[in-house]
Amino acid sequence: MILMNPLRTRRATVAVAAAVVLSFTSAGFAHGAAGALPGRDDGGKITVGIKFDQPGIGLKTPDGTYTGFDVDVATYIAKQLGHDPKDIVWKEAKSADREALLQRGDVDFIAASYSITPKRMEKVDFAGPYLLAHQDVLIRADDNSIKTPSDLNNKKLCSVTGSTSAQNVKTKIAPNAQLQEYGGYSECLTGLENGVIDAITTDDSILAGYASQPEFKGKFKLGGFKLSNENYGIGVQKGSELKAKINTALEKMVADGSWEKAVQKNFGPAGYKAEPAPKIGVVVQ
Repeated sequence: MILMNPLRTRRATVAVAAAVVLSFTSAGFAHGAAGALPGRDDGGKITVGIKFDQPGIGLKTPDGTYTGFDVDVATYIAKQLGHDPKDIVWKEAKSADREALLQRGDVDFIAASYSITPKRMEKVDFAGPYLLAHQDVLIRADDNSIKTPSDLNNKKLCSVTGSTSAQNVKTKIAPNAQLQEYGGYSECLTGLENGVIDAITTDDSILAGYASQPEFKGKFKLGGFKLSNENYGIGVQKGSELKAKINTALEKMVADGSWEKAVQKNFGPAGYKAEPAPKIGVVVQ
């Protein structure tokens, strides 16, 4: 028989208990500094994921402020959740990082031209949708040669490297389109302005955002082709109680006219005719 030293046993028990507490504490910190996730004292802050590089949608300006439709929507939601604009911590949510940001708890919710898809719904939940966008093309305002999607045949079509939008056009709509892939939409816009490119394709809301910038006002127009349906939703953690609260906020935003004001403010200069505000929970295929 091995006799245990009572003092040593008690010390071991205390050490194990301390390790467990430390483990839970560390896990809490690793969960991220988001604002409205359950069980956290965050000092009233709320962390929201947005795009930093999409004018009209989500843009971080040189002076450190944030503008765009998603920013306005997120600010409205945050207010309905009890947070002033000064309480919002904006975090960049690149397309490839969005699910991970939510799953880790790095953000409370994401408003970043985030299309609701079955694959994404396996990993996160969505409130909304709050905007129905469509794949479209942007062309020069004085170009009357592209009136239908098939007119893109033999035209120089630009999109960003790795985009599925341009491939969708080339494989399904205009197989003879001359695909040009650039590093960013800003480069496509420069090419379009200079006549090197004939058209740019991606979501119409994103195109309208770029075209609405002061330096491009009146230079471009949307084709209005509606090549796909993109239901923008607010991403939250799987099972989060925020989903219902955000849906309530979105319904109020539409009812009091704030949604329409945000649309006109961010997309109006490009002549973007947005679809009516979508019904909560209705995803258009």
